[in-house]
Amino acid sequence: MKAVLDTNIFVSAFALPSGQAAKAIFHAIDGRFELAISRPILHELLGVLARKFDRDSEELSRVAVFLADLGDMVWPRRKLNVLLDEPDNRILECAVAGRAQFIVTGDRLMLELGEFEGIRIVTLREFLDLLQ
Repeated sequence: MKAVLDTNIFVSAFALPSGQAAKAIFHAIDGRFELAISRPILHELLGVLARKFDRDSEELSRVAVFLADLGDMVWPRRKLNVLLDEPDNRILECAVAGRAQFIVTGDRLMLELGEFEGIRIVTLREFLDLLQ
């Protein structure tokens, strides 16, 4: 099974290492699912961690290397304009290009889609339940 984690899931995982979002990262490490990630997702995540959590450049570099090594780096070729929030479109692009089965997010508008091009859009709780 392959999944794309929305930036909000990554932010939660790095901000609260003992929380539910971190469990998703550990499941990727354990090989319970394959993580698809793209440069735009990494770029957004690093920007949020720097701005909102005051992470320094050394820590940001470690996060970038960790996720790039953990995930399957995807290079979307198709630009999508489905959702109003541009970064959300980058999540969809990554999922389509990476042939993911799931997008995991806490974003209400993305969750309202329910599915996009056969890719199920689920909450973190739903995804963790699937992995049990």
